Amino acid sequence: MGSSEVSVIPGLQKEEKAAVERRRLHVLKALKKLRIEADEAPVVAVLGSGGGLRAHIACLGVLSEMKEQGLLDAVTYLAGVSGSTWAISSLYTNDGDMEALEADLKHRFTRQEWDLAKSLQKTIQAARSENYSLTDFWAYMVISKQTRELPESHLSNMKKPVEEGTLPYPIFAAIDNDLQPSWQEARAPETWFEFTPHHAGFPALGAFVSITHFGSKFKKGRLVRTHPERDLTFLRGLWGSALGNTEVIREYIFDKHSSCFYSFADQLRNLTLKGLWRRAVANAKSIGHLLFARLLRLQESSQGEHPPPEDEGGEPEHTWLTEMLENWTRTSLEKQEQPHEDPERKGGIRDKIMSSRKHLHLVDAGLAINTPFPLVLPPTREVHLILSFDFSAGDPFETIRATTDYCRRHKIPFPQVEEAELDLWSKAPASCYILKGETGPVVMHFPLFNIDACGGDIEAWSDTYDTFKLADTYTLDVVVLLLALAKKNVRENKKKILRELMNVAGLYYPKDSARSCCLA
Repeated sequence: MGSSEVSVIPGLQKEEKAAVERRRLHVLKALKKLRIEADEAPVVAVLGSGGGLRAHIACLGVLSEMKEQGLLDAVTYLAGVSGSTWAISSLYTNDGDMEALEADLKHRFTRQEWDLAKSLQKTIQAARSENYSLTDFWAYMVISKQTRELPESHLSNMKKPVEEGTLPYPIFAAIDNDLQPSWQEARAPETWFEFTPHHAGFPALGAFVSITHFGSKFKKGRLVRTHPERDLTFLRGLWGSALGNTEVIREYIFDKHSSCFYSFADQLRNLTLKGLWRRAVANAKSIGHLLFARLLRLQESSQGEHPPPEDEGGEPEHTWLTEMLENWTRTSLEKQEQPHEDPERKGGIRDKIMSSRKHLHLVDAGLAINTPFPLVLPPTREVHLILSFDFSAGDPFETIRATTDYCRRHKIPFPQVEEAELDLWSKAPASCYILKGETGPVVMHFPLFNIDACGGDIEAWSDTYDTFKLADTYTLDVVVLLLALAKKNVRENKKKILRELMNVAGLYYPKDSARSCCLA
């Protein structure tokens, strides 16, 4: 059991400090195997960007190849946004066994199966909770279909390997959707929210709760009502919650991909779901469950149990999604997203607006910056080298632009790159860029689609792996090609990675000895 209070502590939580310290011993051993000597272990962070299923598969490829090359063992932090969080969390649920993880991925997409009945059961079960939200529907009915996984383990289950130091310390990103105006106006650091195996909270405020109490109710900093820890499927849905933002729904889900929801109705025909419509309506505590209920009604109509619903004009009722979107902004905040902690505590959080809120509304961090730079840049984490793997289908330097702006506004050390240079790189991206400033971490940025690996076919690759393509389009061949591309980006840049590892390790190298590093 975790603490029953909201912790307001500047700097790192004690559990993370201990885990990172234990990890240093493993990093030193890994560096020695790579023939890099150091008295102390430098702190290396690997970042994965968002990008849906493409990011999930490509990030798995990166982690697999880093493991193969002996590089993953030299990493202290693994951090991800959106689709990359699905891959990173899988690493821990499989005890770091990348071979088994890759084999399982291929197996899932060979069979092209999705356990719809189990996903429905989990959705209905979640609907009985007072914490039910649209995120539940998104997690159990959409993300589970995309990844063909329904993990029931918990983030707290990852404690053992990170506390022993055998795996890097993971950080999963989200943002506070209610603070989006503050982000748009001032790139407010308070917008960012993080999850680790030990805690969940706002690093900029130093306010955290035990991960086992995420979703429980707090008053004046003390636990007043406990809810069960949310499973990993729900958290994956939250971390990759495209449906958490109205504009994203309108632009991508409704305008371009509303047909994907009707495909659920076709699959529902294969199940015996008599009476679920009435149960769904009776338990419709949120728009998410209303959406589920509508899908069931469409399914029953297709079986002839009800005439096709019509609106007042006599047209078939296919306007329900439009109504949902129009009503979404008028729905009370209590029903939109995950009810959460009230982090008010005497002598603690000084922000009046933050401390007086009853609910937090967390969504995909890709809506701010599509990679978790803000979570590894604080000086408390002392990161020396960042390997940034960008799985974007668009401009692979947009995350660098956004992070540069963020760091400039808040006086955070970060390599400065001229806009004209970024524009030039964007036209024909290479596989690796090394960015260095006078202070702060060295950043190695790796675009997934690049001229070194894709030649002149970058646009074709991007089209094949569009962010919002459904999992049904991912055949085994498509999955294997993407894995291979991601692995190649690591393999072809191993010498550069080793060179930068040697450089940051040199900060702690014994000055009376000769340095060595195998770059073969």
